[in-house]
Formats: sequence, C-alpha cells, structure tokens
Amino acid sequence: METVIRKFEVLRFRPEQDPEPVFQTYEVPCLPDFVVLDALNAIKDDIDPTLSHRWSCRMGVCGSCGMLVNGRPVLTCNAFVRGYPGTIRVEPLSNFPIVRDLIVELDDFVRKIQSVKPWIIRKIEKDVADGTYLQSPEQLDEFKQYSMCINCALCYAACPVLANEPDFVGPAAIALAHRYNLDSRDEGNRERFDVLNAANGLWACSYANECSQVCPKHVDPAMAINQAKLTGALQWTGVLPKKSMT
Repeated sequence: METVIRKFEVLRFRPEQDPEPVFQTYEVPCLPDFVVLDALNAIKDDIDPTLSHRWSCRMGVCGSCGMLVNGRPVLTCNAFVRGYPGTIRVEPLSNFPIVRDLIVELDDFVRKIQSVKPWIIRKIEKDVADGTYLQSPEQLDEFKQYSMCINCALCYAACPVLANEPDFVGPAAIALAHRYNLDSRDEGNRERFDVLNAANGLWACSYANECSQVCPKHVDPAMAINQAKLTGALQWTGVLPKKSMT
C-alpha cells in the first residue's frame, strides 16, 4: 500500500534537558489504515528512538494510550490519521503532571479510584461451598454500563473542574462508586458515602458533560454523577436509607 507523508507536532519533555515542554515536528510516512499510535510507533522505531509514550493492547481495551490529539482526549489506537486534516498535534493528557514526553503521572488518579473502594463489600462473605451470588438480568442492567470503564483517564483530561480543583475525586471514581452502590451484591454504600459527599466529591461537579463526550466506552460518567447526586440527597434527608454493612 502506498504511504502518505503526514506532519506531526509532538510535545516533548525530557526533564534532564528541557526546562519546559516543547513541540517537535516529524514527517511520518503513514499507511492508509494508520492510527495515531501507529504514527507514534513509527517515529520511535524509525525516526527518533528518544520519544516516550505509553501503549499496550492497540485494541481500545487497556486504556494506556490516551493522549490529546488536536486538543481532544482520545485513545490513539482508535484515532485514524485519515480523520485529521493537516498537521496533527499530539500532547500528553491534560490535568496530569508530565513525567516524560507523552507520559503522565497517574498516581493521584489511581489513589482517587481506590478511595471509593471499587470492589464488592460484604458484611459476611458467603462460604465458597454455598456458591456464587446470583443476579437477575435486570439487576445486572442496573450497573453494567458503569462497569465498562477501562481507567483510561480521558474523562479526567477533559474535566474543567479538575483543571481548577485538582483535589476533585473525578468522574471515573464517582462512576465506579455508583456502579458498586447499584450492585445488588454490594453492602458498602455507607463506606463510600463520606468520600462521595465530601467537598471534593460529587457535589464539586459542575456538569459540563465533557467526561461523557470523550469516554471511549460510553460509560457516561456525567449521568452516573447526576444519579449519585440524587441518591446522596435522598440519603442525606433520610428519604432513602444507606445500603450498608451495619
């Protein structure tokens, strides 16, 4: 297949030599079916081996290749080069510290995800001999959409609240908390309640809906946040009890 030369502006930051991030331009031979990740790999393999970026599965599953392409958070393995006219600008995800080039520091993101305890919590675990916890299809449908999150952090890069309030727990964490609160097998609502209803919790969200616009798995974290707000308000007023372990 015939290649086409495409121009890429890639943000570079090498802390040992760059006082500030700078853009570097590359001319990359691209096949018709190239995605942006293919172009970045071509740069690293054939043009500039010093370029650093993350990727793993190349199938839109692992979430590790998230970057800004022409200013929008995307999975670069899903972003076809032919869909971008002119020069393509690639930058690391916004709202995260840059470690090197297109790689960002995700420790705070992971900490926020862990803070909402995104796992099934039970007061008393069933004995293995008693079998699994059964659910009806209707019970599964209650939370299935919110379980599709791949922790790609695109929603955090798009979130205008995080840009100004870095302590905001963020859309992915809230959506995951809501997913487990909706799960018929879970009894951990009370344990997540204080995190979700803290000053930097779900009430800090201004509902810009940017998180849902960029989500590659259509989790719709903005809807999860609004549903969690309604549930939280009803729990505060006592209209709705907290599903809990006590």
